[in-house]
Amino acid sequence: MTDRPLFLYDGDCAFCSSCAQFLTRRIPNTADVVAWQHTDLDGLPVTQDDCENAVQWVDGGRATAGPRAIADLLRTSTGVWKLAGHALAFPPIELLARPVYRVIANNRDKLPGGTPTCALPQAERDKLA
Repeated sequence: MTDRPLFLYDGDCAFCSSCAQFLTRRIPNTADVVAWQHTDLDGLPVTQDDCENAVQWVDGGRATAGPRAIADLLRTSTGVWKLAGHALAFPPIELLARPVYRVIANNRDKLPGGTPTCALPQAERDKLA
């Protein structure tokens, strides 16, 4: 395991990969932004099912998912991004963000950059490879 926090995303999903590229290019942060498929999940407090369900933030032995993971990542940044992370972690805002996140996650194959593969569970993707 690395000393830096990990932000794990779905590397088989073009939409998720585009978002991860945006994170690494435009938002300074202290995390390693990595596709979960390229990460040894053994020893991390997340499972493959967790990673298939939502983005994950892993910092030491602690993990968060979905909007909370995004908030945790943003809070390691600076300026407006750090402020956005604190706002997203604010309970009323996070409560509103959860269903929005779920709608986006469930429809990522239809979003710009998404492909039909984005909608498939990992077991189905493996069959295509």
